[in-house]
Amino acid sequence: MPASMARKPPPRRHSAPPPKHPNRSRWEGKAKPDWLSRALARAGAFPLAEAEEAIRAGRVTLNGRVVDQPLAPVPEGAVIRVDGAELAREVETRVLAFHKPADLLTSTVSQHRTGTVYEVLLPQLPDELSRYTWHAIGRLDRGTTGLLLFTNDEKLVAHATSPETHLPKRYVATVQGTADESKVEPLCRGVMLEDGPTRPAKVKLRDAHTVEVTVTEGRHHQVKRMLGAVGLPVRALHREAVGGVELDVAEGTFRQLTPEEISLGLRYSGRAQD
Repeated sequence: MPASMARKPPPRRHSAPPPKHPNRSRWEGKAKPDWLSRALARAGAFPLAEAEEAIRAGRVTLNGRVVDQPLAPVPEGAVIRVDGAELAREVETRVLAFHKPADLLTSTVSQHRTGTVYEVLLPQLPDELSRYTWHAIGRLDRGTTGLLLFTNDEKLVAHATSPETHLPKRYVATVQGTADESKVEPLCRGVMLEDGPTRPAKVKLRDAHTVEVTVTEGRHHQVKRMLGAVGLPVRALHREAVGGVELDVAEGTFRQLTPEEISLGLRYSGRAQD
């Protein structure tokens, strides 16, 4: 038989790889517990770093047993005590309105880094507020000034920053060049950016170099990019309002929002208020 007609061995069969499954947590199908240190911080017992110290020092019990691991899981309904006093797990949603100066970072990595908004905000807080861990609701660029909200409620952060909430944010931009109705009109219909089309914005000319822009999204550098797309590069940007909350405090200072401002201005029912 010619070599060309010799039977070829059947191709090797490779066993099919096992089906890929997402990593399954041991908490799948259950309510995922909080970490002990985060539970203390959420409840306002301590800031997060101090909560970790208290746990390691043996000051905290979980269901009657001393726990010295900050990352110990806290099941739903567990009883936590600090120095023998039971911790109230449900605390009210609190929100701070801060007037951000220029040249400060909105950092979420560490609240004790220099050059961040926390360096200015935290030293001003009274004792009843300083024990919470404060989360910025969105960000402002380093050079952008104006209203920056902080909360102890991470669910509010998710609510307020979600594009599905359609929470309006009002900015005032100082622009290069001369602004007129024909230049800003495309913003009212939405413009195409690198990451897709924007929603229509509300735009008002305050003068030839000052443009008020209200958006319901929170994309990176969105207002600057929108104005740049219509030939009006931004020289300075200031945020005046978030939802129904207006900036009404001096630069570098803060005030606490009322329950009505949280529920109506931010459209958030939140945790129970006292």
